[in-house]
Amino acid sequence: MTTQLSPDGSTRVAGTGTSSSDGPRWGSGTKALLALTRVALGSVFLWAGIDKVFGLGYSTAHDKSWLNGNSPTKGFLSHVSVGPLQSLFHSIAGTWWADWLFVLGLIGIGAALVLGVAMRFAAICGALLMFMMWLAEFPLDKINSAGEPTGSTHPLVDYHIIYGLSALALAAVGAGRAFGLGDLWARVTKGNKLLQ
Repeated sequence: MTTQLSPDGSTRVAGTGTSSSDGPRWGSGTKALLALTRVALGSVFLWAGIDKVFGLGYSTAHDKSWLNGNSPTKGFLSHVSVGPLQSLFHSIAGTWWADWLFVLGLIGIGAALVLGVAMRFAAICGALLMFMMWLAEFPLDKINSAGEPTGSTHPLVDYHIIYGLSALALAAVGAGRAFGLGDLWARVTKGNKLLQ
């Protein structure tokens, strides 16, 4: 007996005509793969946010951390040297609201994905954040404003696009229910589709 996931999110037991709307049903291998992918992607966001706050020495040195008075957005956004939105990114680099949105976004998106809660909202926010960062790195440009090669390996797709699409795909299949708190979260939010 096998189950099939319907486009509406319900499941149907093949050959019986019965379905369930209490969430998708997967085999243990699929469930484990979805959970690992969800936690791995979530940890990328979560770690980046925590590193910006505390300066754990990976992409942010301790003396460059937000807690030491440095801006988590200024370094990246003030050095944008490609694309049609350079001046926009330069103008918001280091502003208090951009710093707060960026760090809270990274930590919130990451925590939601790791825990498997608020997957749709987190996926939408994650995809938007990744799209904005894609615009800042603008892989369509081969040459930056200084006349140097950008090093872009693909004119459209980079890791920002992959992360954003992955978050959306995980939310679309209800991956928060795979070894996550998605089922509990669905009861707490009383079925609110955006918060699922």
